[in-house]
Amino acid sequence: MATQTPQQRRAAARKAAATRKRNTTRSKTRTTRRTASRTATNAQRTVREAERTAVQGERTAEAGAAYAVDRTKAAASQAQRAVLIPVGAALVARDNVVEAVQPFTQPTTAERELKKLQRRVSVNLRKYERRGTTARNRAVREVKKTRTRFERLVRRNRREVERQVKSARRDVERQVRSTRRDVEKQVGSLV
Repeated sequence: MATQTPQQRRAAARKAAATRKRNTTRSKTRTTRRTASRTATNAQRTVREAERTAVQGERTAEAGAAYAVDRTKAAASQAQRAVLIPVGAALVARDNVVEAVQPFTQPTTAERELKKLQRRVSVNLRKYERRGTTARNRAVREVKKTRTRFERLVRRNRREVERQVKSARRDVERQVRSTRRDVEKQVGSLV
């Protein structure tokens, strides 16, 4: 099985990142176009509804006095709002599509954008590597500290146990000597 060199892996990663970016841009472009189309359709529908509302407002104006005039103005204002909002939304969506596609319209700008993305990916990878190295070094330091503390504790406890054993042995030997003398005195006094 052939293995890749680090340069080949990086090149493959860059190519995959560019493909993902290109696919994401296409998907966003399609979505924006669909949204713009829906918005335009809604705007046309709103225009028709506004026209109907204006016609109804005119009929109402003919039928009534001051109330009818106020009502017509309000309807016209609402109709105007209903038309302007979707048109504005469609224009904003169009601007966003143009802005997203603009860097990729010419080979030089597309290449510049891809290089910019590659640099950003490289910077992020180096940042993650540094953070991983820091975490590893911190863990190694903690392990060394813990091991040193444990060894120190074991040495201290061992010395303490040796002292206690030595002291107990002296006490036992003293007791044995004392008992032996007492026994020898009693045996000497009996003989």
